[in-house]
Amino acid sequence: MAEYLDACRLHDQGWSITAIAGHLGRDRKTLRSYLTGDRVPGVRASTEDAFLVFLPYCRRRLEDDPHLQASVLFDEIVELGYCGGYSTFTRALRRHRVRPSCGLCHLGPLPGPAGAGGTAEEEIRFRWIPLGRPLSAPVEGYFVHLLTGSLAGTGRWRGVLVDGTDFPHVVEAIDEVLRRLGGTAPRWRFDRATPLRCPATGRLTTALTRVGRYYGAEVELDRARRADQDEEAGALRRWWSEAAHGVAEAQAQLLLDRLAVRSDRPPVTAGRVPAPRAAPGAQGRLRGLPDAPYPVRVCVRRVVGPQGLVPFRGNRYTVPPDLAGAVVEVRRRLDEPWLSISTTGGAVIARHDVAPRGAGLTVARGREIVGLQDSPRHRPAEAPPCPSARTRSPLSPEAAAEADRLRRLNRLPQPAPAAQT
Repeated sequence: MAEYLDACRLHDQGWSITAIAGHLGRDRKTLRSYLTGDRVPGVRASTEDAFLVFLPYCRRRLEDDPHLQASVLFDEIVELGYCGGYSTFTRALRRHRVRPSCGLCHLGPLPGPAGAGGTAEEEIRFRWIPLGRPLSAPVEGYFVHLLTGSLAGTGRWRGVLVDGTDFPHVVEAIDEVLRRLGGTAPRWRFDRATPLRCPATGRLTTALTRVGRYYGAEVELDRARRADQDEEAGALRRWWSEAAHGVAEAQAQLLLDRLAVRSDRPPVTAGRVPAPRAAPGAQGRLRGLPDAPYPVRVCVRRVVGPQGLVPFRGNRYTVPPDLAGAVVEVRRRLDEPWLSISTTGGAVIARHDVAPRGAGLTVARGREIVGLQDSPRHRPAEAPPCPSARTRSPLSPEAAAEADRLRRLNRLPQPAPAAQT
């Protein structure tokens, strides 16, 4: 404020803005905006107000093409006079929810069934249990973990075997647990063993909170340690060592699903009629799930078999037979119906349609075969979910009218008319 008062005094004495800026060591454009009253001294300029002018154009473009990339839309509004940064632009798109809701970009809470109000008993408790290295590990360093999710009101639970501890693997396991339960509760509670905790603060990562919003649930960390947790973990570890330790991955998951279904029925004791267990929706109806899982990309390493087959999620996918014994990477984005098999350097070898998990199928017909001599930097990109996702779609008449309005507002030259052929 003292520098602002000095600038006002020097400006009244006839100093130029450039001279005042050099005397005070400040940017002359900022100083001019202060002296003309366009900005308040000491207060940052609001980039939100700058985006609001372009909001109708962005909304119209995304209504015409919901899969238009944000980078393409950003280039368009920069040509129309937008002066903000790309990160500010993408935050504004999310804040105003400009992109139409769909399974790929919807981040808000999903509407639940009628009468599915949130109660204290409506929550899913997730437990992360390390199981160890199986007898038939596909690659070196392969370990198996178990993620279980149980309904607090009914005690009904389901579990999924996980072969990784990174964020995509855990998100994939969460989605499969929810689909086995038949829906989601308004609240998720994770134990302290979950790998999605920040090492510095001990709290759950922000990315997991976004996953919860995608499914319409609040995410919390269970800080209390209960004796029943250790008992359940011990029972599942004993089951793993006795029943599923030496079997294939798909067979072990099938045994786990059967165990979870049997636990839904109360045990029968001699001379006593078992008390009926509450129905799955007795304590609170579960909310529906999105059609597609949360869009993350899972990447695992596998060794090509003698016949050119790559095992993944209980199925086998073909690659050229001369790659037998090589280590490859299987990459799959969860909301896409295909997967890619590439070298460890990133060169794509083949693409296949994803078979149902644990189906025991051999997928022999791939979408595309790419030569290994192709440079990873110039390899063909994976097919987008929409054919026009990576192209600039033509402007509709409404969007063209909005663009003309922005050019007139920002005093930009009108584009030259297209040449007649």
